[in-house]
Amino acid sequence: MLPIGTIIYLKEGTSKIMILNRGPIIEMDGERAMFDYSGCFYPQGLVPERVFYFNHENIDEIVFEGYKDNEEERFQKLFGEWKEENEGKFKAGKVTEPLKQLIKANLNMFK
Repeated sequence: MLPIGTIIYLKEGTSKIMILNRGPIIEMDGERAMFDYSGCFYPQGLVPERVFYFNHENIDEIVFEGYKDNEEERFQKLFGEWKEENEGKFKAGKVTEPLKQLIKANLNMFK
């Protein structure tokens, strides 16, 4: 699990994405789905209507790893335990459209 603030490139992506959250749960197709991460464009920052939801498998490159300390390590341990205890309660989130199209659509908002 990568820490908040990590800067990455998604597969097929040409823009940097900053990780905002781990384990976001969103409504998809009438069910609650959990992704590994949510993120926003870097350096633009958070635009609530333009948040990306993706999984570790969608990451192509880690440009910068966010801050880690004892609290982060403790969070990762507790979050891992919580995920095990709640396995099966949430559908695993899947990226449903090609990342290239998703990123292009989000970039158009800045024109």
